[in-house]
Amino acid sequence: MTAPTVDAPPPELRLPKRRGVELSLLIGAVLISVYGYAAVGLAHDDAVPPDVVGYGGGLGLLALLAHLAVRFRAPYADPLLLPIAVLLNGVGLVLIYRLDLETPKDQAAPTQLIWSTLGVAFFIAVVVFLRDHRVLQRYAYLSVAAALVLMIVPIFFPAVNGAKIWIRVGGFSFQPGEFAKILLAVFFAAYLAANHNALAYTGRRIWKLQLPTGRVLGPIVAIWLISVGVLVLERDLGTSLLFFGLFVILLYVATGRTGWIAVGLLLAAVGAFVVGSFEPHVHSRVQDWLDPFASIDAGQGPGQLAQSLFAFAAGGMLGTGLGLGHSILIGFAAKSDFILATAGEELGLTGLTALFMLYALLVARGYRAGLALRDAFGRLLAIGLASILALQVFVIAGGVMGLIPLTGMAMPFLAQGGSSVVTNWIIVALLIRLSDVARRPHPDEVETGVVATALEDEL
Repeated sequence: MTAPTVDAPPPELRLPKRRGVELSLLIGAVLISVYGYAAVGLAHDDAVPPDVVGYGGGLGLLALLAHLAVRFRAPYADPLLLPIAVLLNGVGLVLIYRLDLETPKDQAAPTQLIWSTLGVAFFIAVVVFLRDHRVLQRYAYLSVAAALVLMIVPIFFPAVNGAKIWIRVGGFSFQPGEFAKILLAVFFAAYLAANHNALAYTGRRIWKLQLPTGRVLGPIVAIWLISVGVLVLERDLGTSLLFFGLFVILLYVATGRTGWIAVGLLLAAVGAFVVGSFEPHVHSRVQDWLDPFASIDAGQGPGQLAQSLFAFAAGGMLGTGLGLGHSILIGFAAKSDFILATAGEELGLTGLTALFMLYALLVARGYRAGLALRDAFGRLLAIGLASILALQVFVIAGGVMGLIPLTGMAMPFLAQGGSSVVTNWIIVALLIRLSDVARRPHPDEVETGVVATALEDEL
């Protein structure tokens, strides 16, 4: 037996791509969704739904097509991102179908399935055709212009439930602001990547905060103020809060200055107080949050938030079982804003915790991809996209549980909402593309046989 000599070429690296792990997890995600679909039918009608095979086959086909796109176009991508998205989307379809059984004249699950299919189609298109995420950096200002147009257009359409965020043409409707959040994330990431040194090390120092020059900070603040102003006019304060949080997080990541977090929290508190005091629609939400049982005391019956809290309480630790709850009493928003209450009642604290862990894992893998990327734009974009999901879950879950005032947003993948599910699939596709670059070994490392630390952790 002879030892390798110093001059011998490094051994060929066989880097794990984890596509087999991804496929196994996808099979599990589809089976869990099919089990939930069958359980709802057994609980409600004492029979398995006759189309359970079609549901499982359709969801499985979508998952397989998405997996093949990742396998051949992004082979080093994180193997957990796609299965988590499929499982959340599958559980969301089950919950919407379960609520459809209580509203035979208002069937939302078939439409949501069509939007989910469209979302997977966008996912595949992004993974296949976007070979290098740095291409997006060239279109930063085009992205912000398109985002502002998407946010302005709904102002000219009638309000729905107090908010002007929808475009309705005939029987078709969508929410343009959902797509705007991706475009703004691209712009913020591109601008901060190009100017992070100027933002961190130039300008005047006020106490512990290095305040950049107006020339550097002005354009991005102006665009942020315009976008938030439009959203206030539309009364879509949930998305406004989302954009503000995204702006502060990316500014902190780009500069490394913790003072921006304090400034952001202070501005958020002042803005919330002013808008909550003088804007009637928001003021009523704040009043409901401060006293969710006021309508009961007044003899008017429980409102939406009170019904949601009752649903969580009824669920207990293990839940009533799929199909055996009464969260439909929440009213018209039971399938959208309050769908988490159905999960809390019928799956209990245990099921709710599992859902939150899936979201946490999805966000954590997005942050992990961002930390492993070598280019500043990719790093900021990955962290921005993951932060969008984290902020959205926090805002919605906090609203339906009484932690913060209700803001009216869609729980990612779970809630009824075509624009939302398509946007979330695009976000996952971008994270897949970014994680592929993050985990892909550098050519120099392959030649020398040295694997990056981040990749070694994956092994």
